[in-house]
Amino acid sequence: MIINTRVIEFSCHSDEYGSLVALESNRDIPFSTKRVYYIYEVDELMRRGFHSHNDLEQVMICVHGSVKILLKTPFEEEVITLNDPTQGLYVGPMVWREMFDWQQDAVLLVLASEYYDENDYIRNYEEYEIMARKHFRGSGV
Repeated sequence: MIINTRVIEFSCHSDEYGSLVALESNRDIPFSTKRVYYIYEVDELMRRGFHSHNDLEQVMICVHGSVKILLKTPFEEEVITLNDPTQGLYVGPMVWREMFDWQQDAVLLVLASEYYDENDYIRNYEEYEIMARKHFRGSGV
């Protein structure tokens, strides 16, 4: 996996009544959740994201359907398919992300470590690359 990312497996409880996945901050989710949002009714050819964050941590869960997530740093890139509501994708600070190849009925749930702050977004890739190289320099990458 790309540095500062990982797939998280959630416990699922299933019986004749259906399936339930419970998520708790600082247990299942590796931070205190301050914001929750979801993205849906996205055209399958649409690409979204095109940004990184200075400090924000996120867990992305495709609770219905599937979507692909392109993760990039200046050193590597990887595509993860989210299609299992018992798995979440942790994306830490300074990782570029793009969401694409949306299944028609996909619903992407995102849990965030902070409240919305436009100043935390890095939307220009060239600017991001310079900042990310400095950020990851001390991590041995």
